[in-house]
Amino acid sequence: MKRITIKELTVEEKLRLICGKDFWHTEDLNKKIPFVRMTDSSMGVRMPIDPEKWDGVKPSIAYPSMQILSHSWNLEMVREYAECVADDCLDAGADILLGPGVNIKRSPLCGRSFEYFSEDPYLAGVMAREYITGMQNEGVGACVKHFCCNNAETNRLQQSSEVDERTLREIYYKPFEIACEAKPLSVMCSYNRINGVYGSENKKGYDVLRKEYGFDGAIISDWDAVRNRTNSAKAGLDLEMPFHPEHYDALVADYEAGKITDEELDGCAERVLDLIYACKELQQDKTRSHTQEERIAFTQKAEEEGIVLLKNNGVLPLKKGQSLSLCGWFSRPCAHDKKRPELISGGGSGMVERITPMFDMLEILQKQHGENITYEPAFYEKGVDSSFMNPGIAVENAAESDVNIVFAGTGAVIESEGSDRATMKLDNAIVQTILDTAAVNPNTVVVLFAGSPIDMREWVDEVSAIVYVGFPGEKGGEAIANVLTGKVNPSGKLTETFPLAYEDTPAAQGYSDSKVTRYGEGTDVGYRFFDTYGVPVLFPFGHGVSYSQFVYGGLSLKTDGKTLEVDYEIENRSEIDGKEISQIYVRAMSSYIYRPYKELKGFAKTFVGAGVKQSVCVKLDMRAFEYWSTAYDKWTIEDGVYEIIVGASAKDEKLRAKVKIKGEKIFLL
Repeated sequence: MKRITIKELTVEEKLRLICGKDFWHTEDLNKKIPFVRMTDSSMGVRMPIDPEKWDGVKPSIAYPSMQILSHSWNLEMVREYAECVADDCLDAGADILLGPGVNIKRSPLCGRSFEYFSEDPYLAGVMAREYITGMQNEGVGACVKHFCCNNAETNRLQQSSEVDERTLREIYYKPFEIACEAKPLSVMCSYNRINGVYGSENKKGYDVLRKEYGFDGAIISDWDAVRNRTNSAKAGLDLEMPFHPEHYDALVADYEAGKITDEELDGCAERVLDLIYACKELQQDKTRSHTQEERIAFTQKAEEEGIVLLKNNGVLPLKKGQSLSLCGWFSRPCAHDKKRPELISGGGSGMVERITPMFDMLEILQKQHGENITYEPAFYEKGVDSSFMNPGIAVENAAESDVNIVFAGTGAVIESEGSDRATMKLDNAIVQTILDTAAVNPNTVVVLFAGSPIDMREWVDEVSAIVYVGFPGEKGGEAIANVLTGKVNPSGKLTETFPLAYEDTPAAQGYSDSKVTRYGEGTDVGYRFFDTYGVPVLFPFGHGVSYSQFVYGGLSLKTDGKTLEVDYEIENRSEIDGKEISQIYVRAMSSYIYRPYKELKGFAKTFVGAGVKQSVCVKLDMRAFEYWSTAYDKWTIEDGVYEIIVGASAKDEKLRAKVKIKGEKIFLL
């Protein structure tokens, strides 16, 4: 392929090139250069039927939500997920997938939580790095989003996220910093303002990406995020999407008036050119690593790895011969719609029109567990609320069965791009169904289809088990049944805190009005806040129950002065093989600047056979001990004592040891 250089383009061609062609394509300058096609993403590829329009998408493989993928804590799984989605992109003719999303889960009410990885910046960044690597190795460019501080959907087009520099660096920039290690081809700006400046004009942030994080790709606008094309180009935003003729006309007029220099124009145009050719080079000689059948089968594997068993009093796994009563429309989304997953998906650009018919938990469990199962909807969805449908029959069924299973959740009407949830609580009809059936059957299991934390205070103590399945993909029903019946031992853990109530979170307590959201909690986001201030939670960050019983021991540390090797053992004292996610936290014990109580700096997911003791090794580098100094405007490592904490969750701290740092060198204590 002959590569056109920036010198071979006229001024008019450069101006057109940085403004896109239509909704989904870059400008090809009358076929003088190749074009790039982009597609929405989150739970798979959302390819439009008409490339010039927003509405109408082609059917594509639906994958578990990114939230469930993150609950796997399995980097190999993250990479394979990205490979499968990349193969879908190649099949659909897409060059760039608009993802992954690495925005921090600051508020449990955020409408797009199901699209993001975590409340923890290290975890979000590491997962994004693996996702980008898998996707780009497969031949499709990644677009990391949304830079930056788009942590709520309410008034996202206007509101300003007011964040201090240290918090930006340690929390909201950090996932992008780690993601840039994978050399993503592009980054997408956010709609909102950051400290009063629109994300599309955030030159200070763009300079950090390029000059400090080594990002050498193109910065692309979120769709309609550009307010002034000249201002955004001068800031370093390379490509506006989609094409707006009035923005282009104003840009031409500003260029002719000398408001944008040739150097600024050439910088943007050259990076768009580089993006186009980089996409074509990625795809050269690429073949699909996974057939479509293998990708559909993978959706089950990913869901099984990410399902979180939040609570279990011994009712699970189900035992052969037990009679079951099922209730709730979420158990049979097939009855709601054969293809569109409104009940079991988040809404907006992340929703995929699936290929296979919607699953039926009644049918699947009858095949796996037996025919002695009753079903009653009990409640049904009607817009943003649920209403009762013969709840008395559901209660009667529950009273007569060995185990009662309520399938409950939220869905796309409640969790969606463009709006935030009004409450963490489930609809009243759903809550009442849980309470009424649990009152007549203590062996009640709640299966939750949701993309963010749920307020369970009214019913958590009334049920025996809670299975958090998130928003599953094509083979989600089979995955859920396998966990319920014990064919799969659940191994997922939460990547965000489930607070008791929204009012307990710093996001609820902070200042916010129609124009400004003040991030007054600083670095105390998620578990950092709950740990530091001792605020009780429903389920902590990193929490998840297994059918196995794991015991930690044998902690030892090794260091060469610059890296720290954390070695320990996990023993499975049960008769069931399982996987355990262990987490490494670092606590600064003698700091002269404020630090959260502890911070995640490493983790491992380890298979441990029944009755086996398995060795685990996690390595930390010096970055595990640093903080952003506003006095020196750089990452700084403070001399002092640090505690290394090995935990099964943020609250379940298993092992401890101490090290000392002096002169940026690690010493064992």
